[in-house]
Amino acid sequence: MKNKLFKYTILAWMLLVFSSPLTAQETNTAKVLNPDAFDWTLHNLLFLIGAITVSGAIWAVFDLYNKVLISQKNLLLKEQGLEVSETIEVVKETPLWKRLYDQSWKLVPLEKEQDILLDHDYDGIKELDNVLPPWWVALFWGGVISGFAYFGYYHVWDLGPSSSEEYVAEMEYAKAQVAQFLSRQVEQVDENNVTVIVDENKINFGRSLFVANCIACHGEKGEGGIGPNMTDKYWIHGGHINDIFKTIKYGVPAKGMTSWKSQFRAADIQNIASYILTLQGTNPANGKDPQGELYEPKEEIATSINE
Repeated sequence: MKNKLFKYTILAWMLLVFSSPLTAQETNTAKVLNPDAFDWTLHNLLFLIGAITVSGAIWAVFDLYNKVLISQKNLLLKEQGLEVSETIEVVKETPLWKRLYDQSWKLVPLEKEQDILLDHDYDGIKELDNVLPPWWVALFWGGVISGFAYFGYYHVWDLGPSSSEEYVAEMEYAKAQVAQFLSRQVEQVDENNVTVIVDENKINFGRSLFVANCIACHGEKGEGGIGPNMTDKYWIHGGHINDIFKTIKYGVPAKGMTSWKSQFRAADIQNIASYILTLQGTNPANGKDPQGELYEPKEEIATSINE
């Protein structure tokens, strides 16, 4: 029985140790701000108490099982008319840890439970004036001790970060993670941060996309047709690079202009928008009459490409 008890106790410890990464709540802030062993102990104190409690509970279950077997054996011997000695011969001295355990929890042997039987009787169910279960007592006092340790560590001696400091650190960590993720992404351009491209190769690429997809409505040189003239200073949806990018990206479905965000990458839309700005002031023949509102750019736009 003791060998089995030892094996099951070791097994319980192994399960708790290997499952600790899943049960221990250790934040990224704790790793950065408090990497020392004491902080690790605080963050895993409940886990450690739980490990001790499980070990004690396993021992208690097997110990109770052993006592029940002995009691049943004695009852069977008495039923057969055999005399049973009230005293059990001690072959070996009771181990010190066993004596300390019994003294700490004041365990009452099964044969003496009659002494602590209360007068309460609930439909034949009687109540024992027994001590609280060891696992409950250990968990209670462990919670009290960990509470004092937590309060002293974080609020009295100010050795650990406060909840507000942990929040700030977590938010900074999250921002760093987002920035790291975005740095690996190809598409980072949108209508909020788009800028005018001045690289001649990219503008020429934008022109090729414009010719291939936009001349049916806006003309080969941007003079307009079904769509508005791209070469004058009047714009229906705004003449800033952000406005042009947004118009191309989302389109104007109410006026028949499709959204191009599913056909073009963000970088391609930026190239097209930058090319359109180079058409300003070119005044091609058969230009469509101005539409929209006058827009005067506040910053220098890309230089027109000479054909």
